[in-house]
Amino acid sequence: MKTVSQYKEDIKSLMKKVADMDAQAIAENRDPNGSEVTLKNEILDTVDELNRTVKTLERQERVSNSLEASVGSVTMPRPTTDIPSARDKKDKFQSLGQQMVAVVNAGRPGGGIDPRLYNAAASGLSETVQSDGGFLVQQDFVNDLLQGMVSQAVLAPKCRPQPISANANSIKINGVDETSRATGSRQGGIQAYWADEADEKTKSKPKFRKIELNLHKLIGLCYATDELLADAAALEGFIRAAFPAEFAFVVDDAILRGTGAGQPMGILNAGCLVTVAKETGQAADTIVAENVINMSSRIFASSYLNSNWYVNQMCLPQLYTMSIAVGTGGQLIYMPPGGISGAPYGSLLGRPVIPIEQASALGDVGDIILANFGGYILAQKGGVQSDVSIHVRFIYDEQVFRFVLRIDGQPVRASALTPYKGGATATQSDFITLAAR
Repeated sequence: MKTVSQYKEDIKSLMKKVADMDAQAIAENRDPNGSEVTLKNEILDTVDELNRTVKTLERQERVSNSLEASVGSVTMPRPTTDIPSARDKKDKFQSLGQQMVAVVNAGRPGGGIDPRLYNAAASGLSETVQSDGGFLVQQDFVNDLLQGMVSQAVLAPKCRPQPISANANSIKINGVDETSRATGSRQGGIQAYWADEADEKTKSKPKFRKIELNLHKLIGLCYATDELLADAAALEGFIRAAFPAEFAFVVDDAILRGTGAGQPMGILNAGCLVTVAKETGQAADTIVAENVINMSSRIFASSYLNSNWYVNQMCLPQLYTMSIAVGTGGQLIYMPPGGISGAPYGSLLGRPVIPIEQASALGDVGDIILANFGGYILAQKGGVQSDVSIHVRFIYDEQVFRFVLRIDGQPVRASALTPYKGGATATQSDFITLAAR
């Protein structure tokens, strides 16, 4: 049987294959084709199985360690040049709250330092932050926080992930500069043509563009009172609930409406956004069947099956009563969830309708969006960086925990695309919204 480390190496190797396929699709300025999607799903299924195996082995190791560990928290005077024992080196904190309490105790005048704070450095953690006397949070707990953020986010997990290596703070991705599907413009200027024998050949000169992603900092602060710090379980519960939820909300909001200045470029501010005009004489703060039908005609045909509708919850009453005339009767456009097979979302023209808080108010641009977030690149470096200060709120008997996530994102395409047939007034994109009403 393989070790945990070996299983994790297998997972990294498989995920690299997925990233290589994404990189090739980006370089060719296209969405993944059918065979690539099938292969990625097979790889991800294998990764899920390996992750379950890893979690089982890690759980087994934690149980074994807990049986060997002595009862109670072990503390010692602040060390100078002492080298932790072999026993200390293999000890880890069993919970995030337990480690945070140890961090605070270590920073108090005369407080003892749990040796596990130093042992954590062997896993790639910094022992102290000189400016504020903090210790970085044990890496496995940080990863749990990041996974919690991803599980609570709606838009971020649907984006195309782009990891950034430890030695870089940005990444440049080469892609073709395609703005039209007209002959001579496809793939940035590649042209294929029929010719008779001995005919003169016509050259092609494709254009390229660079997608540059520069990491921005998303920072969260938590003020914890001494009373809360006295209860490790309560502290951990608060941290695990509050920070992933807030980070998930802010990242999703940036993906939707970020300015691109010090934060990701949101789709509502991107050059590739297609805004469909309202109907003539349409009442304010309404959504009619013609709106969604016209919106569905503007998304890339290859993207439709990967797309979803994202709406402000106040749009739902409009959707429930939406219909189109059929003879003397009518046909519903929106289908509410119907039992287990339809849960948890209703559907609009065959695609799921997902309410999100970040969508605009009813009647404003962005209240209803048809989007394929496979056309959005989300770059991230490492996990959540964490440390603590005992000084910022010292006179209030509060400790300050800080969490930092480095992230950036933008759509793959710089502009909407003129279709091969249909004219310049019917541009297409991965991101479609409705004009203000």
